[in-house]
Amino acid sequence: MSKPSDPSGSILTTLRKLPQDENVIRVFEVDSMYRAYGKNAEYIADNVHRTRSVLKYFDRTPYCTLNATMFGDFMKGALLERGLKVEVYAREGGSFKLIKKASPGNLQGVEDIVGGSIDQNPVVIGVKVTSKASEKNVGVCFIDANSRKIGLSQFTDDELLSNLESLVIQLGIKECVIPTDTSKKDFDLAKIKDIMDRCNVLVSERPGSDFKDKDIDQDLEKLLDTENTDFSVSVLPELSNTLAVSAAAALIKYLELMATAEDYGKYELLKHDLSQYMKLDASALKALNLLPDAKLGSKNMSLSGLLNKCKTAPGTRLLEQWLKQPLVDVEKIEERHFLVEAMVNDSILRQTLQEDLLKTVPDINRLVHKLQRDSAKLEDVVRIYQLVIKLPEFINALGGVDDLEYKKAIEKAYLTELVEHTSGLEKLQEMVETTVDLEALDNHEYIIKPEFDQGLMDIREEMESLKEEMTKEHERVSADLKMEMEKKLKLEDDPTTGWCFRLTKNDARVLDKKPGYREVKQLKSGRLFTTSKLDKASDRYSKLNTKYNHIQAGLVKEVVKITATYCPVLEKLSKVIAHLDVIVSFAHVSCFAPEPYVKPKMHPRKTGNTILKEARHPCMEAQDEITFIPNDVKLVRDESEFLIITGPNMGGKSTYIRQIGVIALMAQAGCFVPCAEAELTIFDSILARVGAGDSQLKGVSTFMAEMLETATILKTATSESLIVIDELGRGTSTYDGFGLAWSISEHIVKHIGCFAMFATHFHELTALADNHPSVCNLHVVAHVADEEANNAQSHLNPSNDITLLYRVEPGMSDQSFGINVAEVVRFPQKVVNMAKRKANELEDYAQEGDSETAKKMAKKYSKEEMQEGSELLRSLLKEWASQVNLESETPQEAANKLQALVITGEYKQKLDNSPYIQDVMQSLG
Repeated sequence: MSKPSDPSGSILTTLRKLPQDENVIRVFEVDSMYRAYGKNAEYIADNVHRTRSVLKYFDRTPYCTLNATMFGDFMKGALLERGLKVEVYAREGGSFKLIKKASPGNLQGVEDIVGGSIDQNPVVIGVKVTSKASEKNVGVCFIDANSRKIGLSQFTDDELLSNLESLVIQLGIKECVIPTDTSKKDFDLAKIKDIMDRCNVLVSERPGSDFKDKDIDQDLEKLLDTENTDFSVSVLPELSNTLAVSAAAALIKYLELMATAEDYGKYELLKHDLSQYMKLDASALKALNLLPDAKLGSKNMSLSGLLNKCKTAPGTRLLEQWLKQPLVDVEKIEERHFLVEAMVNDSILRQTLQEDLLKTVPDINRLVHKLQRDSAKLEDVVRIYQLVIKLPEFINALGGVDDLEYKKAIEKAYLTELVEHTSGLEKLQEMVETTVDLEALDNHEYIIKPEFDQGLMDIREEMESLKEEMTKEHERVSADLKMEMEKKLKLEDDPTTGWCFRLTKNDARVLDKKPGYREVKQLKSGRLFTTSKLDKASDRYSKLNTKYNHIQAGLVKEVVKITATYCPVLEKLSKVIAHLDVIVSFAHVSCFAPEPYVKPKMHPRKTGNTILKEARHPCMEAQDEITFIPNDVKLVRDESEFLIITGPNMGGKSTYIRQIGVIALMAQAGCFVPCAEAELTIFDSILARVGAGDSQLKGVSTFMAEMLETATILKTATSESLIVIDELGRGTSTYDGFGLAWSISEHIVKHIGCFAMFATHFHELTALADNHPSVCNLHVVAHVADEEANNAQSHLNPSNDITLLYRVEPGMSDQSFGINVAEVVRFPQKVVNMAKRKANELEDYAQEGDSETAKKMAKKYSKEEMQEGSELLRSLLKEWASQVNLESETPQEAANKLQALVITGEYKQKLDNSPYIQDVMQSLG
């Protein structure tokens, strides 16, 4: 027998004809296995097999193979975690053809593989932008093919497209479709790609012709559910937004929604209003650790991971949506707070819901989706039924609240709708109880009751009669062979031969002397045989069973079809239960935090202050073996709007400013907050500049990254924003960095006027408070051992040099503690000593500012003269530092170079012409 030929040659021929795309993984189906070649094979080896030893080679090209189970794991990782596209090819005729394709925003082709693993509905967006001067007009269409929703929106944006970025984050976009940039010079398209890259969204480019809205009216007319409307789709106001409609045309074509009629009349048209929610950008998500990061490990390191105690899949998805879409309407925020308070104060209700009821709720959205796609089974119908019969328990639990105010709020939010939906599902419950054999569920069988259909009943009765005949034959053969029933002579239904008897090999010897028995199969453990009577009964039973199953399948299909008519009610029910699940989750976290959270007092927009007592960072305090030091926060209008926080590294500056942003977001999402007391104003956005890093592959340096983020802040912040800036200006020279930090801070104070926090090592920045009464200086406290004790102990325990207390107090830090921190991490003592000596030399002049001489000079010279002189000295010292090599030169040689600069060259004339400098030099002797 010849060995089948290796299809690798044909596969490589197919691959060479396809366009190269690093975002696409191509897999070929061969004999129920899956193969990948080249870089795709290396990717699978690294991420699925976790070793490259699995790679084989054909014509010097590596390839590897996946079985069906591993292929499913690969698909989930590639699409849902890595954000890649996947194409599956199979042999058709003499060549390989594309049979399946999927992307993060379009899982229709592989939903049977990844459907149960999706935590959030994949949403894909189409974008079309036009420019007019500095104003951008943005049209977007977003489609959730799983829940069958289409959204259209058109808005003006700034040159940074910050509104588009907020929209992408609020909707949880997974994929973005844009026109192909044929010129390679379209700045707007390049900006969109940058935004999508920051938000981890896959970009798919389509020809510009796809963005033509020629037939969009007819397409939407077919897709949208217009049965209950008395107007045409063509008159919808959304269709006047030409850019959004163009994006919709491209997206409908990309998702191939018009390819089959199964989606016709099933979609709902939405309109997303950006102004309803707090605006967040990618920098804010990162700064606040809003979403889980695999690198961080513990789920408590992200806010969504910490707050997610939901028991249902719809609840988990809604929680993440709420965190991405914090509210700005004070009444809606307070409604959520009141419901959380009701659950916090009623522990019995909370535990009943969480432990007994919510945990039994299936993923209703997925079941609805399967019903809509005609892929549901009777098991799915039973799971819906099991939820329906639980609804009265939800109603009884929620209706048992004693407090009248809480009861009224719960009734408005949940009870009224639950009662309505339970009533709407009564007929479904009746149908399932009438048609489905619920007793068979104990054996994990999902079948229709025989009593439901007369044909089924007749067949079932005949099958039972045949079973009785076979049992009697079993008794007769047992007596004839003198073999005990059940223990030795067994009657069983073999999948290939039907009903037959089985004996062990030793016991089967008795058949050799007995006529009337026919062997049908030999097994390792024995022999299968039958009789003419059993054979006839078995054959008849098999035919009846086939007919029975055929009728069963038809009835099941009908039951599933009827259940699908309840999809609108089930979708509404899912929203109610998801809302309840999130509120209960918020209450659970609020009660079981290391220190219980409190209900914040919310002020309407543009009013009130943000005052937090004993505020804590929720993620930090939840870590093991951490005792968190709480601190107060006062953001008061016209008094402490702009906070400048100084102090040592690792002293808690970053945690302090970030926890304020986290608390504000939690409050506006509807959760209690980690404080002893809290009152907050409502922010329209949180804008952050923290922890920028290099991105060499994109040609973006640390400094460029932080400048881009800061530019976004300055151009998008309003008087209602909250700005969080951590260590701005570190990526360039000290003087340039300080100049930028000063000008940016002053611009925020004078021209934006919003609440802001700035953690910095530029102590000179604290001088802003002298000119602006709304600026307030704070510092993180650190205790430093006195010099003599330090010198005596440094060789034993250098970490005694500095103790970080993590307390934030009014005033500025009088030093930066950099050398102390260096000692803590055990720098070589020679390096530390040299650093101290040079720091003391450079600080001599600053220390003189506290002397009587300095006070006299302050009276004698204007602030401008003193500042001009100080800048001259800084420039001189900077020039000197550039000429000195401390590793090869002695201190005397370095001093000689400084003296040379002072008495010669351009600095001599400048120093001689400065009366202030001359006075300073004389005072120093």
